[in-house]
Amino acid sequence: QSTQHQQQHPTNTMTTYDYDLICIGGGSGGIACAKRSASYDKSVLCIERARLGGTCVNVGCVPKKVMWSAASIADTVKHDMEHYGFSGGEGVKLDFAKLKKRRDDYVKRLNEIYGNGFKSAGVTGIFGECTFVDAHTVEVTGEDGKKTRYTGDKIVIATGGRPHFPPGEGVEEHCISSDGFFDLEELPEVAVVVGAGYIAVELAGVLNSLGSEVHLVVRKGKALREFDPLISDGLDAEMEKAGILIHRNTNGVAKVVLDEQKKKNVTLHSGDVIYGADVVLMAAGRVPNTEDLCSECEWAPNTEMLHLECCGVKVTSRKYIIADEYQNTNVENIYALGDVCGKVELTPMAIAAGRRLADRLFSGKEEHKEAKVSYECVPTVVFSHPTIGTCGITEPQAVAKYGQDNVKVYTSKFANLFYGIFDMEPAQKPKTLMKVICVGLDEKVVGIHVLGMGADEMMQGFGVAMKMGCTKADLDSSVAIHPTASEELVTMGVWGTSPQESGAKVSPLNGAPSAEPRLS
Repeated sequence: QSTQHQQQHPTNTMTTYDYDLICIGGGSGGIACAKRSASYDKSVLCIERARLGGTCVNVGCVPKKVMWSAASIADTVKHDMEHYGFSGGEGVKLDFAKLKKRRDDYVKRLNEIYGNGFKSAGVTGIFGECTFVDAHTVEVTGEDGKKTRYTGDKIVIATGGRPHFPPGEGVEEHCISSDGFFDLEELPEVAVVVGAGYIAVELAGVLNSLGSEVHLVVRKGKALREFDPLISDGLDAEMEKAGILIHRNTNGVAKVVLDEQKKKNVTLHSGDVIYGADVVLMAAGRVPNTEDLCSECEWAPNTEMLHLECCGVKVTSRKYIIADEYQNTNVENIYALGDVCGKVELTPMAIAAGRRLADRLFSGKEEHKEAKVSYECVPTVVFSHPTIGTCGITEPQAVAKYGQDNVKVYTSKFANLFYGIFDMEPAQKPKTLMKVICVGLDEKVVGIHVLGMGADEMMQGFGVAMKMGCTKADLDSSVAIHPTASEELVTMGVWGTSPQESGAKVSPLNGAPSAEPRLS
């Protein structure tokens, strides 16, 4: 058993532990919590079983954005450049192997950066499979098979999630997951993408733009059903316009079989069959990495073997760890955060939760005694083609929560100026769709939703405004940046005629001067 970094618990002079904090999982949330905790002069151990950075860095956000960027370049070459007077696009070819190598090399550099970040922060990082022994003790099995036990005053579970394969004949044998997408050595001629969430539409868009024939299989009528209808319907239309073949109301995949040419034939529960696929990508959801944290889980082994029954942490029927708004589990010294909890499964959300938890546990500051992360007004982006940016609640959610009479909605539909000179009918030009949802007498903004070019880069600022409680009048008070798509969000409706109520601490309305900083 390790005896390094022994620390005496300040509230219990009878017990010593190897570390003040043990973080199980070296993904975004675990790393953030570990480094923040170490900044308070606490001894911290972070245990990762694979590569540092978790899903986001290795098989998620980062490599996905690289592929989305490549696909966007392909769109420019194939569809856009000729409208601006450039020629030669038909001779441009993609070296997929080169793209993959550049992407993978970049991810490896990020892995190294995270490792160096641990050293700079004073965090001890180790690799291996982790299991619970009791509520304060874990056992780590290294690559050499050696088992070492470590004790911690507090333990954070941040093991994330993984792709889920639905049941069906040949599904696991002949399909890949979103993780497997990044192992592809060549671009498939025909790809079937199964799923209706953001991962499915993102990867379907990437493959389509890069040149694959893409079939998107959705269980019900369309993808992104939980998004605002304006956005989900708009993306549906743009995907079809881009050439993606959408199979609707299928109830999912029944079976996948290989033909004589080793191609995959996909039979849907609706009876339809898609023939001759090179790749079938299952993006039908993710599950938390807790199976084998709990011995009663029904999933196939994931070799994690954390054995939650040894420490008593409770999980839901779907095996997500039960944690409250402060990331507390039912065990006093054990906490959980990120995708393993199943609430707002986004990388920046896990990072924020990890840092706030560390502040509350270790800063000693009065302002941090009740520190927690907020799960409201979380801006997010879908890297579909075109992109989606959204923050707050949808129109149906607003109506259900506040009543139809209290909801006022502003919408806009237009072609981005980028497409202005395109030689095509106006109806065929890609559209930008926007919606601002307001509630109450002061028209407080409770939802902003955007589909179109640049949505990914414009949403962050509007997320700040919503977090500060902006009203429609606050949006109008900001002078538009012209010519941009984002100016539409501050000029909707009859500009300046909304109720002159501000959500700001110091009102910016009607030409009022900006708030001055406090200097002492």
